[in-house]
Amino acid sequence: MNFVFISPQFPQTFWNFCDRLKRNGVNVLGIGDTPYDSLAQNVKDSLSEYYWLPTLEDYDGVYRAVAFFAHKYGRIDWLESNNEYWLEQDARLRTDFNITTGIKSDEIEKIKSKAEMKKWYEKAGIPTARQHRVSDLAAAKAFIAQTGYPVIVKPEIGVGALDTYKLENDDDLKNFYDNMPAHPYVMEEFITGNITSYDAIINSKGEPLFESMTCWPPSIMDIVNHRLDLAYYVAADMPDSLRRMGRAAVDAFGVKSRFVHMEFFCLTKAKPGLGEVGDFVALEVNMRPAGGYTPDMMDYAHSLDVYQIWADMVTYDERRFPAAEVEQFCAYAGRRDEYQYANTHGEILEKYGDRIVTCERMPELMWDQMGNMNYTAILPDEEATKEFIRFVQEYEEGSGPAV
Repeated sequence: MNFVFISPQFPQTFWNFCDRLKRNGVNVLGIGDTPYDSLAQNVKDSLSEYYWLPTLEDYDGVYRAVAFFAHKYGRIDWLESNNEYWLEQDARLRTDFNITTGIKSDEIEKIKSKAEMKKWYEKAGIPTARQHRVSDLAAAKAFIAQTGYPVIVKPEIGVGALDTYKLENDDDLKNFYDNMPAHPYVMEEFITGNITSYDAIINSKGEPLFESMTCWPPSIMDIVNHRLDLAYYVAADMPDSLRRMGRAAVDAFGVKSRFVHMEFFCLTKAKPGLGEVGDFVALEVNMRPAGGYTPDMMDYAHSLDVYQIWADMVTYDERRFPAAEVEQFCAYAGRRDEYQYANTHGEILEKYGDRIVTCERMPELMWDQMGNMNYTAILPDEEATKEFIRFVQEYEEGSGPAV
């Protein structure tokens, strides 16, 4: 089997996907924008061959790289990046090389467009916030007359919470239109709730081989825009209602042979037409693993190896990794260099040293969302998880974000 993996060196843990494929006997062919001599040794060891390009933004260059591998090794069986940023390019390459094991260009809109996603949630019978494709000010006011303030505006196609804003009143609305971005936007009614994700590895029949729940802060948008500290955790289990909803979304979107990350609001305030407190409402679907260190956090929480489960899905279309024996919580707590914290680095290590599994500086590209420094720990339950987050992120008096 010939597998082309786009950007195996970034995010920095993604070499694990390549490593598990190679262990399974797959010919793993990497294409990336880091010179070979600058790759970490674990990345080099996970690949059969690597093709360097100055930038992955150059489609013709990436196309030539895939063509080179096809000429040298024969037909390409799989092509994947597992990265939201490259999903559209991945689909185009699969289309151009007739690679049938993933999403092609004619399917990409329903998983990239936040407006198109609504149709498929409706097909699944999953409630979702009302939405308006941003056009002119009059149309926006008509939409807000139905939903009321606040509303959220965000790029129709975008990654993370960049360029996402909460509009509280007519002044905010006018300011948004006075500085209208060039790319398409959508406007949604505001939902009061915590973000919870259904994460799963799906086989070619649309069946889950692995399922997990991650609990996120109410608004990644606020973390980016107001320089807040990010904290989130992978839970030991998930409610049956979320499991049913996640599986229904997988079925409606026709997910096959993928690692998926589907986001839902868990309502903390009842919303007429959507649900009561504790109900789940669809937010977005992401046809790739959760970002950052989340796959590794799933490993720690569930005592398994999601990279191996994914590789076995690719290679054998089944799960061969045994069921978890221990289910725990795994929490991420980030800190920013610009703030002063009540508890020092040394005090964190002294209190949680035997439970901390990651403690390091984050790559610069992740600073806005994830902070400059991360502490990741395994905890026995939700109460201990929240105490860990509080201890790491408690500010010194007079410090912290001005919110």
